[in-house]
Amino acid sequence: MKIGVLISGRGSNLAALIEACAEPGFRGQIALVISNRPKAEGLQVAAAAGIPTLVVDHQDFASRETFDAELDRALRAAGVELICNAGFMRILSDGFVEKWRDRQLNIHPSLLPAFKGLHVHQRALDAGVRITGCTVHFVRPEMDEGPIVAQAAVPVLSGDTPETLAARVLEAEHKLYPLALKLVVEGRARVVGEQVALLEADGTEAAPLFVPAI
Repeated sequence: MKIGVLISGRGSNLAALIEACAEPGFRGQIALVISNRPKAEGLQVAAAAGIPTLVVDHQDFASRETFDAELDRALRAAGVELICNAGFMRILSDGFVEKWRDRQLNIHPSLLPAFKGLHVHQRALDAGVRITGCTVHFVRPEMDEGPIVAQAAVPVLSGDTPETLAARVLEAEHKLYPLALKLVVEGRARVVGEQVALLEADGTEAAPLFVPAI
C-alpha cells in the first residue's frame, strides 16, 4: 500500500513510520511526504531515507479549498492510497476529508474523546487527570473526531510540566502509530459504521488495541 505522509514540523512521528515501513514484510511503503512549511525539519528526515518530498505552502493559496485541491492532486499523482497525518498543523476542508474517507489517519496526543484541539498537555494537567495518552484514528471533518484504531496510555506524574508530559506522550506516539498503521495496511483494521473492527491475522475478531501505560 502506498502511503502519503503530511507534516508541518520536525518529523519525529514520520521517522517512526519510516522505520516501521523498512521492516521485512511490512506491507506499506511511504511514496511521498508533503509539508505545508518549507523549512519543516521532517523534509530532511524523508530525504535522508530516500523518500520523495514536496512543499505545498499554504500561504501560496487564496483559500483552504485551493490548498487542499493541490494536496489531493499531488497525493493522487504519487499513487497514494492512504494518508498519515504526522504533526500536520492544518485543518483540512470537509471536501478533502470526504474524498479520503476511511483512508486518512491522524495521531492526537490525548485519549480521545478527551482533550481535543490544542494545548492538550496543559489542559490535562489543569484537569488533574492521572492517565493521559495518545490516539490513532481515522479522520473526519470535525476536529479530532473519527473511528479510533488504537490508543496508548501514559501516566501523569507528580511534578509534570506540559513539556515533560508531552515528551512522554510523544514517546508513546512513536510506538503506537506504526502499530496502528500495520493493522490498517494489512486490512486488519476496518471501519464498520463509525467504529473500527480489528481482526487477527487469521481473520477472527481481535481485542481492541490499547497499549498499557508507558
